[in-house]
Amino acid sequence: MKQIHEHECGCGHAHEDDECRPGHARNHDCSHDDCECNDPACGCDDDDKEHLHQPSKYDAALARYDTRLDDAEVTKAVDAIIEARIAANNTKEVKERLLSCLDLTSLHATDNDESILRLVERVNAFDNAHPDLPHVAALCTYPLFSGLVSQSLEADRVEVAAVSGGFPSSQTFTEVKVAETAMALHEGATEIDVVMPVGRFLDGNYEDLCDELDELKELCGDKLLKVILETGLLGSASNVKRAAILSMYSGADFIKTSTGKEGSVATPEAAYVMCQAIREYHEQTGRMVGFKAAGGIRSVHDALVYYSIVKEVLGLEWLTPRYFRIGASSLANALVNDLLGEEVNFF
Repeated sequence: MKQIHEHECGCGHAHEDDECRPGHARNHDCSHDDCECNDPACGCDDDDKEHLHQPSKYDAALARYDTRLDDAEVTKAVDAIIEARIAANNTKEVKERLLSCLDLTSLHATDNDESILRLVERVNAFDNAHPDLPHVAALCTYPLFSGLVSQSLEADRVEVAAVSGGFPSSQTFTEVKVAETAMALHEGATEIDVVMPVGRFLDGNYEDLCDELDELKELCGDKLLKVILETGLLGSASNVKRAAILSMYSGADFIKTSTGKEGSVATPEAAYVMCQAIREYHEQTGRMVGFKAAGGIRSVHDALVYYSIVKEVLGLEWLTPRYFRIGASSLANALVNDLLGEEVNFF
């Protein structure tokens, strides 16, 4: 009987002997086996046989997952969840949980010390005004206000979150992103939200992208790093899943849909794909990564959609402030009003 031995070729792929092309040595470079420099996408010509497509460790990480997704099938799956689950999840208990998972956000060009302090004071006063309702999970501002929020926030178990790293475009030097993040942490931020460099992702520059996120996570230490994928700019469900995997691979504690800037907002389809990636990443690594929806989420119904997707794909274990967040400003009032049955506009 012919014995088949698995070995690893020069490209990093594992092959069995009978899968190798005739005449290949045990450590041959099979990176051009498929195209033999005739692949139109590779740009090789007959005189350029030295050009080889060497998969990187990031390609190898992505290869462990199915990232070839059909956008229409994703939409179909999301529609089925919404139709089947929204009504059952439309309860007081769920709305209270949503409030406890809310990142109350103020990210305006007009923000100043006075306006941020008023918001902090309302968060502080909420417990006395509504002792039967949970606090929000965090108060999220620009890093300039981290010190003010940290020094003024008195409500228990409310985190001080700051956007950082050249938010919202991420178009600045890595050194600037590191310095800004370090300053926010020094000022008292306990959570950091940064934008994945979308341009690098779309250009296939995974090494610089991942190195940067890894450096920011190392700086954050045990503080949560939320990586914003800006899913509205990625173009496809397949790209959303790849971006999610690379961000988790680089140490993200949360992956987040959007900034809400430049017209990029959360969508149920992006949330579904991201939650699938989180589930598969957990199955392979044992590490739980959180999910945050943000951008354009204003109504209780919107929040219930994302809650239902997380519950269906990831399960109840994820539905705590440690692993599930919604970033919004007006949603807090919508949830409180719905729970109280009257309009109070507390925030």
